[in-house]
Formats: sequence, structure tokens, C-alpha cells
Amino acid sequence: MSQQDEQIAQLLLKLEQLLKQQDVFAQQINLLKDEINELKQTAKPQEITPVETPEVIPTPETVPTQETATTPEAIKPEPPVIETPPQAIPPEKIIVRPQPQKAVPKSKGNLEKFIGENLISKIGILITIIGLAIGVKYSIENDLISPLTRVILGYLSGIALLVVGSRLKKKYEGYSAVLVSGALAVLYFMTFAAYDFYQLMPQTLAFVMMVLFTAFGVVAAINYNRQVIAFIGLVGAYAIPFLLSDGSGKVLVLFSYIAIINGGIAVISFIRNWKPLYYTAFAVTWLIFFSWYAFNYEDTLHFGLAFVFLTVFFIIFYITLLAYKLLKNEKLHAGDVILVLINAFIFYGIGYALLAYHNETTEKLVGLFTLANALVHFVVSVVVYRKKMAHKNLFYLIVILVLTFVTIAFPVQLDGSWVTLLWTAEAALLFWLGRTKKIPVYEKLAYPLLILASFSLLIDWYKGYEFGMLTPVEDFLTPLFNIYFLTSLLFAGALGFINYLHHTKKDTSPFVPGKFFYETVSFSLAGLFLISFYWAFRLEIYNYFNELFIASKVQLEGSQNVTPTYEYDDISGIKYQVMSDRKYNYDFVRFRRVWILNYSLLFMGLLAWFNLAKLKNRLFGFVVLGLSVFTLFIFLTQGLYVLGELRESYVDQTLGDYYNIGFYNVAIRYISFVLVALLLYNCYKLLQSDFMNWKFAAGFDIVLYGTILWIASSELISWMDIAESTQSYKLGLSILWGVYALLLIALGIWKKKKHLRFGAIILFGITLIKLFFYDISHLNTISKTIVFVALGVLLLIISFLYNKYKHIIADETEE
Repeated sequence: MSQQDEQIAQLLLKLEQLLKQQDVFAQQINLLKDEINELKQTAKPQEITPVETPEVIPTPETVPTQETATTPEAIKPEPPVIETPPQAIPPEKIIVRPQPQKAVPKSKGNLEKFIGENLISKIGILITIIGLAIGVKYSIENDLISPLTRVILGYLSGIALLVVGSRLKKKYEGYSAVLVSGALAVLYFMTFAAYDFYQLMPQTLAFVMMVLFTAFGVVAAINYNRQVIAFIGLVGAYAIPFLLSDGSGKVLVLFSYIAIINGGIAVISFIRNWKPLYYTAFAVTWLIFFSWYAFNYEDTLHFGLAFVFLTVFFIIFYITLLAYKLLKNEKLHAGDVILVLINAFIFYGIGYALLAYHNETTEKLVGLFTLANALVHFVVSVVVYRKKMAHKNLFYLIVILVLTFVTIAFPVQLDGSWVTLLWTAEAALLFWLGRTKKIPVYEKLAYPLLILASFSLLIDWYKGYEFGMLTPVEDFLTPLFNIYFLTSLLFAGALGFINYLHHTKKDTSPFVPGKFFYETVSFSLAGLFLISFYWAFRLEIYNYFNELFIASKVQLEGSQNVTPTYEYDDISGIKYQVMSDRKYNYDFVRFRRVWILNYSLLFMGLLAWFNLAKLKNRLFGFVVLGLSVFTLFIFLTQGLYVLGELRESYVDQTLGDYYNIGFYNVAIRYISFVLVALLLYNCYKLLQSDFMNWKFAAGFDIVLYGTILWIASSELISWMDIAESTQSYKLGLSILWGVYALLLIALGIWKKKKHLRFGAIILFGITLIKLFFYDISHLNTISKTIVFVALGVLLLIISFLYNKYKHIIADETEE
């Protein structure tokens, strides 16, 4: 590259730096101008101190030194066309020092200006209007002025305020706006009085004038760009009917008048998006309507009128909010969502009440009315979607309203499981929209729907399975193929889908993962899924054996006593009504209890396996272990007792005259033992997994060997009972416990587990206490000899083991 090209490149670089520096200066100048304008608005002109141009002080790094000034690059002749300044100062090294400004006092002057120029005028016009209203009311009561004169004077007062306000607009716009708003209120006031109380003008003329006043108020509010005109001129007009009311109850006039005012407010709110104005009109209108409906509504007189104006007010507020959001493509805020929902449900709630309590014909239309609500929102959603006119949140909100009213329509017209299914489907859909479309409010709406669906499912279960009732045979449910079981499965399936979304799309949850609310939601969703799935099959087992019990009825001949009695089911807590003139096979009740426990054991075992193979969740693992221990305890305490009753029924054949009692009463216990073994095995494998990090091995050993001893004792008693032995609870148990204690000590020495040996010693102590205080009191000499010799030998063996392996016991490391 030639020397001239290098010079050109350097000059271009310096030019670029100067341009950047110029942009920085321009930005700072604009900022200073903005500050000057703000100070001009808050301070008097003579108090404003001129601001000089900021002094730019280069930092030491940017000042050329003597060495740099004498370098060849510094003394090279520059081209005459471009004059290069010293090295450009980078923007970050520029120090701006504006001149100090005088502090502008804020408190007294600004507050006084606000009160004197703004607040006093509004209070004054409001007091003036109230004074006129009181004066007119007084003149009416005392007949001081003729009606025509009152109306003329009122119109003249309003016109005078309007003229004065218009003339003052150029110089005193704020004060002028207050006068114009007051003039509007006075004109509304007098028109309503002229028509309603004095009958000085026909209804059509009065309404035309009110429409004109409303239109003028809309134009004035938009022209002045001040909400005060709308508030005082339009919202203030709500008070007129009540200030002049004589109790005549002209509801048509009142609601027509309010509808006109709301129309004006709707236009203003749509153009200017003055939310306080909209909120005020919304609250006042529905408060007036609901108060009238609650205290003055008469069904025979007001049904049609109430329905018409209910619809008019709903449409006005619905369109007002949606129109602005559609036109501006604004995102919905929480307040907007709440207003849309309140407006929709006020309309539906009052409309439902009007139809339901009018007559029999309209009562049958409530379902159609509910669907009509859904149809209205559906049409709006279609328009919004096709035109792509609004933010997606608005579309989703309208879709929710459609789903809500479709959902409500079914319980209105139907009942039972269909309601549960629809609410469940809607909850799942809302949760899916909330997570996949990243709209948290929809997920939050899904939770109350899940609660509603859960309560509806409970009602379905109570009605469908008829706990404690002797259902007629013709009303029996087909096992597994009935609407209640299908509803339970679909409910559980929806919750499974929701749980899947909850754990795979954590980043879109409205709650922060790891925090309290997120963990609470996670636990609740998982718990609700497991409970619904568990009870779906449990109730089918219950109902199957309950129907077998009812079908086993044998009518006794010649019995005159038909007084009902009750049999108590200690597993389900249900009392069964029975009659003394008939017989039932109560083994079916016992089988029901056993199979419910068997199912519970299997369910817990499968949960442990699923967590081990798929979830690998430590918290869920401990929950499963806790539930498994509880289920085992119920089986050992109640299940083995019921199995003993089934065995006795087989041995004694107490119902043999009416029913065939077979060996299945005994064989079923081994099915239970297999399920217990499966549960214990899965719990053991779960505890051995890395993610559980279980360090208390003795806890599982206590449960395992305690369960084995309990079942072995029950099994010994069962077979000794079948063999018709009279010593099952004495000689047999004592020897069994002694042998088991010996095995535990041997196992404890082999596995170096001190807690097993210690537990065996305790068991042997209990056995000896039982021997001396219970067994020998009823044993004959031979039995006493057998049991004492057997236990003595066992003690000697235990002592021998301790002596032989004492070096192992002494050197073992405690776990």
C-alpha cells in the first residue's frame, strides 16, 4: 500500500471517530433540553438559570504529550482539504460538568397550584350540581315553581355553564372542562325530570335529547382529552334518577337511561382507553341492576324487561373491552381477564335465575341458554382467530369461556358421570394450553376445575356403588364395564397426562421449580392421580363382592320377624342393613375385605417397582415405603384375622346348610402371602438403590423379620386349628417363637447384625414370660415337659453359638 493510501485510511478512521463523538454530543444536548423544559414547567420564568454548554475536559490519556507531538506521524503534512483535530476523545472518557442549578421548591407552590387550579374547580362544580338537585327537589315538594319553569330554568343554567366553559377553553382549558362536564350533568338532570316527573315531553324526544347530550359528552371528552368531563358529565348522571325518584318504579325509563349513558362511556373508553371510567360504569351499572333484581323484581311484571336490559348491559361491556383490545392488539392483563369473566358470569347467573324461576317452560330452557352463552363466545373466538385481530391471550380467554359454558350446560341438563368427564377434560385442556402455549393463567384456572371434578367423582362413586345399600339384583353393575369405572379411569388418565406435562415442561410453570408452591402442586397432582387410580379398582372389587353378597340371599320360610338389623364392616366402616327373615353368605363380605387388602399389597408393590425402574425419585420412594408399611400393618392386624374367620367358616361349616363352603377359604391366604413377599422384595430393592441413599438397614430388617414371625404364627395357628389341636396358642406358639429366636441369633452372628441378635433375645424373653404366666397353667405334664425341654435346648444352643462365635461378635463393626 502507498503512503498516500495509508494517509487516506488514517483520515477516514479519524473522521469516523469524530462522527461518533458528534452523536454523543447531540444526545447530551437533547437531554439538557429536556431538563430545561421540565424546569420551565415547574418553576417561575425568573427562577430559571441559563445552562451553559457542558465543559468537555479530556482525561490525561487523551492529551498529546511532548513525545507524541514530535513523532514523525505527528509532523507529517496534512492534506489541505481536511483539517484534522487532535486525537478524538472516546465517549466513555468525556466528563460533562453542567452548571449547578437552583433547587426548585416543590411542596407549597405545586400543592397550592393543584388545589387552586384543579381540585377546587371540580369540587365546586360537583357542589353546584348537588345544590341544584336539592333546590329542584325542594321546589317539587313545596310546589314553589311550576314544572315548566323549573325545567326552563334548569336548561338555562346548563346552557349558561356550557357557554361560559366553551369561551374559557383557550385560556383555561382545565377549568373549562369542569364547567362543560357540569353543564352536561345539568342537561341530563333536566331532561330526565321533564320526561319522568312532569311529562312535559314525549318519551321519544327525551331519549333523542339524551342521546344528543351523550354524543356531545363523548365529543367534548375526546376534544378536551380529559376524563373529568366523562366522570362528572356521564358517570355523575347515574345519580339523577335516584335524586329525583318519587318511588314510581319506572324501570323501563331507568334502564334505558343507563343504557344510553353506558353507550357514551363505551365510545369514550374505546377511543381513549380510560380504564377508570370503564371500571366505574361497569361497577355502578351492575350494582344498580342487581340491587333492583334483589329487592324490587317481580316475576310477572319484569321478566321480559329484565332479560332485555341484562343482555344489553352485557353486550355493551363485552364489546367495549374486546373492541379496544382487538383494535390495538393489546395483551390482556389480569384486570381485563377478571372483568370479562365477571361480566360473563353475572349475565349467565342472573339469566339462569330468571329462566329457572319464571315458569316450567322457561325452566327447561336453562340448558339451551347455557349453550347460547357458549355459542356467543364461540362466534367471537372464530372472528378473532380468522382475522388475527388480537393478542393470542384474548383468543385463549374467549376459548375458555366457550369451554366453561359448554361444561356448565351438561350438569344443567344432565347429571352424573358426564359432568365429571367434561370438567376433567376441560381441566386437562387448560393445563395443556397453559404449559405448552406458556400462558400461566390458564394453568391456574385448571386447578379449581380439577377440584370440582374431584368432588363430582366422589359424588359419582357414592351414588354409583351405593355403599351399605342392598341394591336390587336388576340394578347390579357389570364389573369393569360400567360408566363409573370408565369415569374413574378417564379421570386418572387425565391426571396422568397432567403429571406428565408438569414434570416434562417445568420451565413454563407459573410457579418456580423447587419452591413451596411448585412442590405443593407436584405433590398434590401426583397424590390425586394415585388416589383416583387406586380407588377405581378398589371400588370395583368392593362392588363385585357386595353384589355376590346380595345375590346370596336365601329367604327363610315361616319367619315373622322382619325387624332390620345392621352388620358392621370394620374394613370399610359401613353398616349393612340386614333382615332377620333371610340369610346371606357372609363369607363374601370376608372375601371382599381380603381381596381389597390383596389389591392394596399389589398396588404398593407395583408403585415401589415403578419408582425403582422409572421415576427414581427419593421423596416418592419414602412415601411409597411409608404407605407400604401401613398396608402391611393393616394386613397383619385385620387381614390375618379375616383369613382366620374364613378358615373357621370352612372348618366349622356354619353356613353349610345353605352354601357350599370349599377349601378356597383356606387357599386364599397363600395368595396374600405371595403378594406380601412381592411387596417386601420390591421395597428391599428400592432401599438398595443409589438414589434412596438409605442408611438405616435395621429398619427394614425389623419390618421383614417381624412380618415373617407374624405370618408364621398365624399359619401355625391355622393348621393346628384345621388339625383340631387345642394347644395352638400355647405349646405351638411358644416352640415356634423359640426356634425363630434361635434362627435370628444364628443369622445375626452370620451377617454380623447386632440388632437381629438383640431382637431375638427380646423375643425369647417374651416367650419365657408367656410360658410361665400363660402356657403352663393349662398344659398337662407331657406338654409341659415338651415345651420346657424344647426351650431349654434352644437356650443351650443359643449360648453355645454365643461362646463359639464370641470373637466375631466382639470384633464386628456396628452398622
